[in-house]
Amino acid sequence: MARTSVPDVLDALKDVTYPADRDRLVTAAQEAGASGGVVTALRGIPAEEYPSREAVARSVRADAQPGRRRTERARHGGKPGLSQHLREEPRTPIQEEFGR
Repeated sequence: MARTSVPDVLDALKDVTYPADRDRLVTAAQEAGASGGVVTALRGIPAEEYPSREAVARSVRADAQPGRRRTERARHGGKPGLSQHLREEPRTPIQEEFGR
């Protein structure tokens, strides 16, 4: 799947009159002949009314691999929403020996 960028999404929405809701944005992108990645990115935004292109740009997640962050977080033992400094780290043998 090709990477979708925010400018690609906004380019597909150049003829949209704002405010517009998510369904209108998806329909406009399809009518403009946008790629499947752009349409998928727009379907992934919250279902609300967007007052401007900038609001859409802030909401769009333009990511080629949507599950990648979750996979990386799981690999490093993190829980969703847990800051790095709060994650449990494996104890060193010295810490284990002294019970720290």
